[in-house]
Amino acid sequence: MSAEAKAVRQGRVGFRHLTRLTDDTGLLEHCLGPIPRRREGYTTDDNARALWACLDWMELAPPEECERLRKLADTYLSFLLWAQSEDGRFHNNFFYDRSPEPEQPSDDCTGRTLWALALARRRSSDRGRRFAAETMLRRSAESAAAIASPRGWAYALAACRLLQEPADERADGGAAAAELSALAALADRFERRLAEAYRASSDRSWRWFEPMLTYGNGLLPWALLRSYAATGRREALEIGLDALRFLIERMTAPQGWIRPIGNRGWCTRESCSLWDQQPLEAMKLALAAEQAYRITGEEAYRDVVRACRDWFYGSNDVGAVLVDPEEGACCDGLGPDGPNVNCGAESTLSYLLTEAVYARVCDEQSEADVGRRAVEAVP
Repeated sequence: MSAEAKAVRQGRVGFRHLTRLTDDTGLLEHCLGPIPRRREGYTTDDNARALWACLDWMELAPPEECERLRKLADTYLSFLLWAQSEDGRFHNNFFYDRSPEPEQPSDDCTGRTLWALALARRRSSDRGRRFAAETMLRRSAESAAAIASPRGWAYALAACRLLQEPADERADGGAAAAELSALAALADRFERRLAEAYRASSDRSWRWFEPMLTYGNGLLPWALLRSYAATGRREALEIGLDALRFLIERMTAPQGWIRPIGNRGWCTRESCSLWDQQPLEAMKLALAAEQAYRITGEEAYRDVVRACRDWFYGSNDVGAVLVDPEEGACCDGLGPDGPNVNCGAESTLSYLLTEAVYARVCDEQSEADVGRRAVEAVP
């Protein structure tokens, strides 16, 4: 393991800001600087991301940090249980007084929450927490089937494939898996829809699922590559890698650093917005590159993971550091005048998840596993 990876493992990445953002209800959405702004309340999106980040870091952090992460994860899991209605849908936005804000149901929120719950079901070390995640997943089957957005499909596809994996020794036998079969059976449908979207929108010069690159782009190839790892279907591999190569090209500056798609105008065939750059984009690209690296063993994808992490530390268009590693805090975005100094939930979790990807990829044992799986998996 490299010295830098050891530093991360030994606690250089902190969780104080995540703790600061979390009260007894859940994770607050926004900050003024590093101070939580209670007026904006909570989102299910952020609490699902926070559960995901805690589950990732509980496998990476020192033992003394894991108890804190476990308590935080319980808070986020409880929030998701509270946010789920009887029909299985998840209300996304809540005022600080815990009352729901008016909204239209969000497919992306549904898919993102399914992924976090699938991780909780898979990784929780005790039966009670698995039972809570399983119960919410079973309730979600009908609403999951109605997802109509590509990013919702992607999250749900990854969740379904994870649920289809053989249970380990901690699982409760075949009953729970059987009860989740309706959800897992949706995986082929979501994979097919992503493939259809890709074929409908792509041409020789535009290798993408939509006419425009918008937000959370790396999620789409990531999901197909995760699906390929579970099924071995060549179409998922080919589309996933093709789209990822296109995305890496569009998100790399001529100088070699990562340049997230700007949210002031996104990216079309004709032009690509430079500002404002969001931490979420770097994180999603890192996820997809990690998955491609584990499948192919190609060092270029590992380099992309490094570049995504380096973006947070100043290897970007402004040369600005966006993070405080000891606090585990991250600025909300990067503009032409520098970082947005507010450190809200989405940006902070994007940073923590990117650091988790980086730590996994830099682990020597992970590298050995990648080499072995590359030989076994690549046709």
